[in-house]
Amino acid sequence: MRGKLALITACLTLVGGLAKAGQAADLPGIPPEVVADYLHAVIEADRIFYTIHVVERMQKQGGTPASETWRRDKITLPLPAQFLREASELATLTGTKVRYRLISLWPINPQNAPASDSERSNLEAVRQHPERSATGIVRIGEQSYFQAVYADRAVTQACIGCHNAHPRSSKKDFRLDDVMGGLVIEIPLEQ
Repeated sequence: MRGKLALITACLTLVGGLAKAGQAADLPGIPPEVVADYLHAVIEADRIFYTIHVVERMQKQGGTPASETWRRDKITLPLPAQFLREASELATLTGTKVRYRLISLWPINPQNAPASDSERSNLEAVRQHPERSATGIVRIGEQSYFQAVYADRAVTQACIGCHNAHPRSSKKDFRLDDVMGGLVIEIPLEQ
């Protein structure tokens, strides 16, 4: 965990080389598109590993289950989406302003709905072309961010079983490898 946090911190430090707000391609240093791709690779690998080698393995072997009430229960594991949210919140403790989160057109948790029309259209874009990220510059409050949305796919039966059976899920027919939503990565651009 400490090694992963160090790698994420190093990637986030690279973002410090990004200068003045404007078009992402006009910024000196490592382009934010490249930094976002690096971060995505680490976040996606950790999430897939946790989903397959912890959650699904425990489920198949009758071990500790994953549950959305893991904090209260104290005897269950966080769901993969909660694992990602917790990791994102821990990353903010490093002082970085880089943000990442899951969003979906069919969120079980209302907090995971698109926060803007551009997020909604970016989700539609990655749903149609999951091999490509949807990117752009967005303004949140007084801060400009480079925003990248990557397809978030159903990687195991555990993903689709939970989403298809959940009473708050508005989509009940996910299949393996379907795009279930998107991973949003936002990198602040200096003003």
